[in-house]
Amino acid sequence: MSDSARTAGGSVPALLGLTEDRPVYVVGGGPGGLAVAASLRERGVRAVVLEKSGAVGASWRRHYDRLHLHTTRRWSALPGLAMPRRFGRWVARDDMVRYLEKYAEHHELEVVTGVEVSRIDRAPDGTGWQLTASGGRVLTGRAVVVATGFNHTPRLPDWSGRDGFTGDLVHAAEYRDAAPYAGRDVLVVGIGNTGAEIAVDLVEGGASRVRIAVRTAPHLVRRSTAGWPAQANGVLARRLPVRLVDRAAGAMTRFAVPDLTAHGLPRPDTGLYTRARQGAIPVQDVGLIDAVKRGRVVPVAAVESFDGDAVVLADGERITPDAVIAATGYRQALEGLVGHLDVLDARGRPVVHGARTPRQAPGLYFTGFTNPISGMLRELALDAGRIAKKLARTG
Repeated sequence: MSDSARTAGGSVPALLGLTEDRPVYVVGGGPGGLAVAASLRERGVRAVVLEKSGAVGASWRRHYDRLHLHTTRRWSALPGLAMPRRFGRWVARDDMVRYLEKYAEHHELEVVTGVEVSRIDRAPDGTGWQLTASGGRVLTGRAVVVATGFNHTPRLPDWSGRDGFTGDLVHAAEYRDAAPYAGRDVLVVGIGNTGAEIAVDLVEGGASRVRIAVRTAPHLVRRSTAGWPAQANGVLARRLPVRLVDRAAGAMTRFAVPDLTAHGLPRPDTGLYTRARQGAIPVQDVGLIDAVKRGRVVPVAAVESFDGDAVVLADGERITPDAVIAATGYRQALEGLVGHLDVLDARGRPVVHGARTPRQAPGLYFTGFTNPISGMLRELALDAGRIAKKLARTG
């Protein structure tokens, strides 16, 4: 057994091998995986969480320092353990990490760290699943829950001339704080929630100039309006017709968010919920609106290519930033793990999630691969209960 293998309960049972009771294996020790394991334990089903890093919540530990949840503390808690009130309404990154550590300990979860699962196959006897893991391990379980995360592998577009760029170019996954960019000209590529927040962080951290490259203007929403969180609207929206939500969101946005067209950021011509169902989640304002209004963050056209020290934009403009931070998203990187099972769609994401399993792969579950408008952590908690209920019922 690896020296890094541990369980949250303190002792280390014989987890890494074939077991007579064939536990449910949960691949990934982030919030989705921990929530499923706790929900299964609550129903008397043994679950073993396999985490490739040295601790739970690995992806949260790597996020930039400024990060706070855009969802409320109440609706971000996982099953069976509330978040402490001292965390405040918008939970900070470090508090989220502490919560995940406490969650695993509180539920006495069997978490084994330092074990990376590389492939999942049907068990040779046709019942259950076989996992191939690091160190030559072969594990067999009656079911598998894949919870490796939405933000798994940074995606950096293969821009022409990228490798020859003479400035600094990093993915947002490498960004921690604004200190290295003080006094520098920085271009942020991508205006999702991550790009928007990094742009504001750079301004507040002393960057001399901050521009943000925009391919498609996003919907901007206030994180809360008169104390009413945007997440509450997202929860309600999932129960209402798309057209009705689009109209209501449009009216609310016109009331709460100024028109930034003159500053290079026009209002979208597609409804908010329509866009959300296509995968474009609204950007919650944490200072971007004011920064754009004041000219401290300047929207520019999308990046087309690089040319030496220059970045060539879609409108033909050439700019020469000192550094480029690409907030260009992530890949789920599931192809090697389950791609051979015909359970992924054209974008490489699972064809089902939650309590549903692929028709050709019964007993294989996925959680955390959608980005719902109602909040990912809330949906992870709901998924966990549904998965546990089904597995407890099927025996």
